[in-house]
This record gives sequence, structure tokens and C-alpha cells, in this order.
Amino acid sequence: MIKLPDAPKSVFIVEDEQSIRDILVELFEVDGNAVSSAELLPEALERLRTQRFDLVVTDLRLGGKRDGGLQVMALAGMLSPDAMVLVLTAYPDDSNRQASFRLGALHFLEKPVDLAIIAQHAATAGVRSAFAPAIRE
Repeated sequence: MIKLPDAPKSVFIVEDEQSIRDILVELFEVDGNAVSSAELLPEALERLRTQRFDLVVTDLRLGGKRDGGLQVMALAGMLSPDAMVLVLTAYPDDSNRQASFRLGALHFLEKPVDLAIIAQHAATAGVRSAFAPAIRE
């Protein structure tokens, strides 16, 4: 039986590369989701202060800041503690991986990432996507 989530799921995409941000927003813009995005760290931090999220997908480096994604993860962990956090990076070194997991990231994914993998992880948090427009019970 296919069950649709009762309450809309809130998805936040933090990515400084517009083409990647647009693709991720499009992936999650399905019925039952409220999707928002931010390009730069200050905007992302402000959004995290004012809204709670079910899923946060963040780039590790934002606008040249090596720790931008880590700051996003830290604030998301404090203000949206139940959110699933997915980290995308072109810099998958062990120190970044370990720091991400310490800050609550559930998955550390190296770019380029298959959108089906992102959708699969999101589905485990009850978040629908273009790949899984309905969540199975």
C-alpha cells in the first residue's frame, strides 16, 4: 500500500553552484514537499534560524568558505535536530567526512552524485522526490 505523508515535508538545499542547486530543488519539488534553497552561507544560516526542516542537503564548501557546510550542519543540528542531513562535496577527505558525521550528517556523498541515491536517502526520512513521488508504508 502506498501512503502519502500527512504533513508536508520541509526540504532545504544549500548549494553555491546554481546548476546543482536548481537540479536538487527540481528533484524535491513534488506534492507534499515545501522546498527552499540558499546559495550562500549567511542566507542559509538565517533560513535555519527561522524555519525547521525535515531534510537538509548541503554542499561542504560554500562560496569559497571551507567550513561553510560544517556551519550549516552545526546550526541544523541545533535548530532542526530531527532533520536528515546529506552532505555533498567535491572534497571527500577524511577530516571533512569525520567532521560532517560529528555534526550530525547521516550521509557524506562525493560529487557528482547520482540523484537516485539522494532520493533513496531522502525516502528513508519520509521525503518524496521525483524518483519516489509516493512513500511506501
